[in-house]
This record gives sequence, C-alpha cells and structure tokens, in this order.
Amino acid sequence: MLLDLVAAVRAAGVPATPDRVQAMFRAVDATGPGLLYWAARLTLCGSPDDIARFDAAFAGFTRDAEPRGTPWQVRRLPERTLFRTESARDEAVAGDPGLAVKAAGAEVLRHRDLATLSAAERAEAMRLLTLAATVDPRRPGRRYRPWHRGRPDPPRTMRAMLRAAGEPRLLARRARRPRPRRLVLLADVSGSMAPYADALLRLGHALVQGRPRWTEVYTLGTRLTRVTPALLSPDVEVALRAAGQAIPDWRGGTRLADTLTEFLRRYGHRGVARRAVVVVFSDGWERGDPAELGAAAAHIRRLAHRLIWATPHAGRPGFAPTAGGLAAVLPHVDALVAGHSVAAIEELLREASL
Repeated sequence: MLLDLVAAVRAAGVPATPDRVQAMFRAVDATGPGLLYWAARLTLCGSPDDIARFDAAFAGFTRDAEPRGTPWQVRRLPERTLFRTESARDEAVAGDPGLAVKAAGAEVLRHRDLATLSAAERAEAMRLLTLAATVDPRRPGRRYRPWHRGRPDPPRTMRAMLRAAGEPRLLARRARRPRPRRLVLLADVSGSMAPYADALLRLGHALVQGRPRWTEVYTLGTRLTRVTPALLSPDVEVALRAAGQAIPDWRGGTRLADTLTEFLRRYGHRGVARRAVVVVFSDGWERGDPAELGAAAAHIRRLAHRLIWATPHAGRPGFAPTAGGLAAVLPHVDALVAGHSVAAIEELLREASL
C-alpha cells in the first residue's frame, strides 16, 4: 500500500527519490500508520512547492483506500489537520496543537542554517539528518544480468531456441550488473567551519554505517586525518568521541591545497578516489596559493567519477563564488551546492547518487 502512495505522489509531480522513499518507510515504522501523512510529507517533499501536489495526491490515495479498511484510515488524524498547507497552519494547530506544531516546526527546521540553531534544535536537526542520510551511488560492473533491454544475449537466445526445438524466439537481452560506487567525504573542520563540523561527522557516521565497505571519511584542516575507522562504531556518541581524539587540528587553521595534495598522494592514487564520488565540505578559505588548490581539485576530478563541492555560503542570499579557493576549484567541480541545512544536505546526497 505504501508503494501505491509513492506512485501517486510521483504521478502528481513530487520528486520522491529512492532515498526519500526509504526514509519514509523508516518514519512510518517509527511513528506508526496513524501518522502516515506527516511521515510521508516530511520525507517525500523536497520544497514548499511540493506540498500542494503532495496533498492532492494523498487525498486521492486515501479516497481510493477507503473501502480497504487500512490502518491509517482508522487511526489517522482528523482531516482538517491533515490536508493543510503552510498558509493554513493556524487552523491545523486548532485541530491538534501538539502534533501540528511539531510537524510544522520540523519542516521549518530542515531549511534553517545549522550554525544558528540552539542545542535542542540542533539535536532535532541531527535526528532528521540521520534519518535522511541514505545514498547509494552505483557503477556498471563487468558481469551481466538478464534485462528487458540492452545488448543481445546470444547464449540465452540460443538456449531458448533449443528448448523450443529450434523455433525462433524473442531475442534475449542483457545489461551490466551494477556495483556499488565508492563515496569519499572530505570534511573541513577548521575554525571557519566549526559550526558545521559536528553535523558533518554525524553525517559521515550515518553514511559509513549504511555502506561500511564503500564509504571513506577524512577531515581537512592543517593536516589530513582518516576518521573512517572511528566512525565504524554503531554508537554515534562513541564514534564521535573516537573521531575527536583522532583529529589533531580541530578548529584550527586551513591548508586545503596541502591536505588535498596529501590525500592524492596517500590515498587517491591508490584507488580510493578512482571512479568514486568525492564530496568536499568546505567554505573554500585558503591561506596558501589558490592556484595550488585548483590544481589539486583538477587532479581529483581526473581520478573521480564526480567531484562535488559543498559550502555553507552557497545557501545565503547574494552568494557568488568569489573567494580565492572557491574561484580556483569552480572550473573543476561537477556541482557547487549548499551544505548549511538539513534540506541542503539532502539535496547534496541526491546529487551524489547521480
């Protein structure tokens, strides 16, 4: 039944990507079917423009499901608190103040800058970020699998003809079996990125837990530190303490060119960056020569499948990549995206899955 809802939402024009669908399944499992509307809306909608389309699709879905006696039809909230956009939030609060305010607050929290949050708001934002931290980039493998389109598969075609006593049969086809693509996270933990460093490490922990064999996390500052072994612990607090002890330059200076060059020398050429999706979280402030940073970014781009640069400044009004470091790397990145909020990081993860 949940897949029917996903199909209806996608038909209405809401970009319900696979990672958002997985987040919806986990949210429904945690909250129960009685809160299906909010679990689906907060995970499937990527922008305020999607809310009206989602509400229309959900209304049609619940009407179609009425005769089936589904659990959410029995336990769902009153309709006046379900089918509301942000413009009618006051009426929704009148129906169920606690739930409506909490859901609306969570939606607003997704778009707020992580550096401006209080301790309680940051904890809730980290929970939302961990819930949405799913990414699974793939690459074509060497082996083939049966597929409904693609290259002809002569062996399977011949076997089908032999089973039919030589009579012609439809041409069998095959496609390359997809394999996981490595994801490399390079997080700037210098002083200028300190408000976002904790969130980036929590994101790295969630991604390592989801794909431990195919995810690598490094920190950048005055030196390069590999923190993947520390993030393998299932307990996030234990993992963050171990990572903090391993990082010698927390909230220190920035030497992006030197640390990226060291990454290439120690890990990149040995296979970590080859055909991988490399994501750099940094504001681009570089004390050294920006030309060296541009050369290092160009080298990584030649090795990697994609190079994505995330900066918290990109989400602010009037942003332009005029800083020396950002201007130097801009010609060599596949995407320059924001990384200042939960919604921006979700968009980044969708970009990394391409």
